[in-house]
Amino acid sequence: MSAASCLLTEDQFLCSICQDVFTDPVTIPCGHNFCKACITKHWNINVPYQCPNCNKLFYTRPELRVNTFISEMAAQFRQSVQQKASSSSSEQQAAKPGEVPCDVCTGTKLKALKSCLVCLDSYCETHLEPHLTRLGLKRHQLIDPVENLEGRMCMKHDKLLELFCKTDQMCVCMLCTVLDHKNHDVVPLKKEYEGKKAELGKTESEIQQMIQKRRLKIQEIIHSVEQNEEYADREVADGVQVFTALKESVERRMNELLDTIKKKQRKTEKQAESFIKELEQEISELKKRSTEVKQLSRSEDHLHLLQSFRTLSTAPPTKDWTGVRVSPPSYEGTVRRAVNQLEETLSRQMKVFKAELKRVQKSSVDVTLDPDTANPWLILSNDGKQVKHGDVKKNLPNNPERFNLLVIVLAKQSFSSGRFYYEVQVKEKTDWTLGVVRESINRKGFIRQTPQNGYWTIWLRNENEYRAHDDPPVHLSLTSQPEKVGVFVDYEEGLVSFHDIDTAALIYSFTGCCFTEKLYPYFGPCLNAGGKNSAPLIISPVNHTE
Repeated sequence: MSAASCLLTEDQFLCSICQDVFTDPVTIPCGHNFCKACITKHWNINVPYQCPNCNKLFYTRPELRVNTFISEMAAQFRQSVQQKASSSSSEQQAAKPGEVPCDVCTGTKLKALKSCLVCLDSYCETHLEPHLTRLGLKRHQLIDPVENLEGRMCMKHDKLLELFCKTDQMCVCMLCTVLDHKNHDVVPLKKEYEGKKAELGKTESEIQQMIQKRRLKIQEIIHSVEQNEEYADREVADGVQVFTALKESVERRMNELLDTIKKKQRKTEKQAESFIKELEQEISELKKRSTEVKQLSRSEDHLHLLQSFRTLSTAPPTKDWTGVRVSPPSYEGTVRRAVNQLEETLSRQMKVFKAELKRVQKSSVDVTLDPDTANPWLILSNDGKQVKHGDVKKNLPNNPERFNLLVIVLAKQSFSSGRFYYEVQVKEKTDWTLGVVRESINRKGFIRQTPQNGYWTIWLRNENEYRAHDDPPVHLSLTSQPEKVGVFVDYEEGLVSFHDIDTAALIYSFTGCCFTEKLYPYFGPCLNAGGKNSAPLIISPVNHTE
């Protein structure tokens, strides 16, 4: 074992997190080793399940077990270091390449322990003793050993650089203040050092915030890609539903449609990958600058800090990511355009759509409006079949069932199983909202209408803008404006579909829903817009013979 230990360097026994000899070393799946406590604390504070050395991400937290082999090697190394330290504690070492030698030693130059800013010399342990014991020399300023002490002298006046000119932002000597820098704002080197060190701390903090923002941006982009995938899958499903009805005659068109959607999705993914790569590069640069700032902020060397401050006090140039988004590709009209190309074939297949509409119409139910849920601005007909927005707010009790801000009314009837269907006339209206909601929805204030909040609805705005309130919202491209809309729900199947009664066309479907509460039909006539949208929503009887 001792022979093997001789072939290993000190760095191989040091944890890269605590920079000390391993304690309870563990190996993570990428092969890097850390103290068990260090990697556990790192994952609790920083990015979960990421290797601090190679930045590899793990989707689940790796199980940490002590590596007994490395643990034994580290223990023997620690013991060997202690033995070497005890045997050479009284011996001074000769200066090695890269170390600062003693300026007083003759012959073999020993390693310097301190440098004196007054004497401009570096001293080993023996020659440093006068500075530690003699009264006059004890007043001298000692720092960790540095080379080129002459660089701390003013090249013009051959005096120690012990002041800082804030006017010219440079280090100066005493003579400079009465000659070249007369009447300038001059402060002691130490005072400016402390100020700049504080600024470096602030800069380091800002860099860390920038790193965190970019990590969050990466997560945002990944989430956007996932949403885009769901969006693409939904479009693919719609396309399959349409083209399956056309069977073999439109199979070639269906394949072209799927290929188009996938190409758009791949383009979006490549854009996201490019953004992520660029963000990771910026994070790498920021981490590098953060390390340099940390090292500089720990320096006790006043001159070195001040001379390096200008280049390290600001973060490296980075891109402003505030407005960067991974926009979902536009699928609007993709299916419709493909269908239009097969208009003749579709016309022959209209019987298929009409047969589907006849099937859902068999589940028709009688629906009436519930005045106890109606917003005070709404006007309901006596038979409970019509609703519109009025010009006067009624003085109604603010009971828990009533909507106080949204211009909405629900049906009296609720459904918690099976299938149900009803039709609503929307003729001559410029704005409306229809659908179903679950019983427990919030009825006070403004609510974002999404399936997650208990709403499965579609709307019309500005006469020709149709949208399904899915997550994300789906813009609907309709070839004609429906005058009567059929709403069908299959509770067990988790399906809510909307149909154009005149064309027998499917407008939109919410699929894969999970219903656990009573569902109520939902009616939103919207504001009357000064009479422009004054026509009522009318619950119409279902005609099974058309």
